[in-house]
Amino acid sequence: MDFLDYAQMTTGQKIVYKIGAFFRGIPGAIGHLIAIIGNFFKSIFTTIGNGFVGYGSRFKNGDIGTKLSYIVMGAGNMMHKQFAKGILFLAAEVAYIVFMFSFGFVYISKIYCNGVDLGDGKGPINGAIGHVIQAAGADSSSGFVSGSFNKPVIDNSNNVLLFFVLTLIVTVAFFAIYIANTKSAYASQQLIERGKNPVGFFEEVKDFLDERFHITLLIIPSVLLLIFTVLPIIFTIFIAFTSYNKQADPNAEKIYWWVGFENFKEVFASTAGTSETFGKILVWTLVWAVFATFSNYILGIVLALMINKKTIKFKGFWRTAFVITAAVPQFVTLLVMRCLLFVDGPINQVITGLGGSAINFLGDMGGFWPRFTVIVVNMWVGIPYTMLISSGLLMNIPEDLYESARIDGANAFQQFTKITFPYIFFVTTPYLITTFVGNINNFNVIYYLTTGGPNPRGYTNGAGQTDLLVTWLYKLTVDQKDYNLGAVIGIIVFVICAAGSLITFNMSKASKNEEEFS
Repeated sequence: MDFLDYAQMTTGQKIVYKIGAFFRGIPGAIGHLIAIIGNFFKSIFTTIGNGFVGYGSRFKNGDIGTKLSYIVMGAGNMMHKQFAKGILFLAAEVAYIVFMFSFGFVYISKIYCNGVDLGDGKGPINGAIGHVIQAAGADSSSGFVSGSFNKPVIDNSNNVLLFFVLTLIVTVAFFAIYIANTKSAYASQQLIERGKNPVGFFEEVKDFLDERFHITLLIIPSVLLLIFTVLPIIFTIFIAFTSYNKQADPNAEKIYWWVGFENFKEVFASTAGTSETFGKILVWTLVWAVFATFSNYILGIVLALMINKKTIKFKGFWRTAFVITAAVPQFVTLLVMRCLLFVDGPINQVITGLGGSAINFLGDMGGFWPRFTVIVVNMWVGIPYTMLISSGLLMNIPEDLYESARIDGANAFQQFTKITFPYIFFVTTPYLITTFVGNINNFNVIYYLTTGGPNPRGYTNGAGQTDLLVTWLYKLTVDQKDYNLGAVIGIIVFVICAAGSLITFNMSKASKNEEEFS
């Protein structure tokens, strides 16, 4: 369809055309998403490969010190008179060896016992840890600790898996340091061959506090990221392939074991009702996310337009009133709303006082009123944020555009559709995507209002009609103790959020025309 045909369309036809274009573009966007994921993994392997680039040539062309650093870290630096740097590399190697023999190998050996189990039931009575426990009074033959310790020393599958993941992360970090050691040894060798002195330790420290200070600043955040983000994510992924649920006995020698893809089969293709419940909750989660996002977004823009009209008085008062609404802690607002919406609450008392019938806003088994209620209440707590953002953007739209539009005969609606909304939408597309993802994970509104209920027949594992995937995940883990199914749901939520964000953003003008707005 050429531009002329599109220009001759009515507003309704344009909307239909754009909706159709959106859905027609989804296959291409999915292909683009797959390409992004492929490039991501490609970049990971490329980065790993680049770390080993020159590994063999450095050994081949290196002197005795450089070659020795391949076995004894820091040897090359010390032989090239970089003693402080060499000692640090050597200390890193010694620390890793001690870590692996006293800790790492213990849990690596227990990660896959008897062909299926996580742990062998004997407890870590090996290496340095074993000596410490035995020094405290452990009887390794009976598996009991005497004195102040009176519990049997047995494997805990959680610990085995967690410390195994920790060992993997420490090993990856160590190999990065190991490669840096060989590069440093060869670099100092080349400086000596060119008749120059290797860079001193204090000079390198000064460099890390000056030109490479950004690297210094990123060290602590990177370590915290590995500990508090990467490690839990990998741990959760592993949990999805185990039998860790409410039937696990914390006093047993084996808490859980590997089950492969059985948990995924239960979620997607089981006959016990779990897959049916998952399907219902998934559909409602997406419906909720769409309504919760676009109702707040559109009505927030409309509210901002109303407040910013020249004929509206007391603009500061209205903005302040809505800012105060947003400033009240959300959980307080939601709990107050819950009290107001009870069957015997104030709202129903007013309705019955006017001659109507009480409405079960939160517990109607038909499902309509609870779902309608959470969407409306979410509008109350969400619209002020969009209003504030839109108000700032409206002030940045040049007045000349509206003057030109009025001269050309455009009415208020045409000015909104041709100038105001395209500009706001272009600028706020990343915010809109973030809001959509946030609503998929909007735990507070659902849990504080309805706790996911009501719970009619057809819903299993504690799920209810207003449950989102994230609130169901909470119930699966905290209430039901089905950590394996919860891990699967967590992975699914991540995939949905990541895929939805990438597809939507890459189809938007904010991604295609980052430098300008047209």
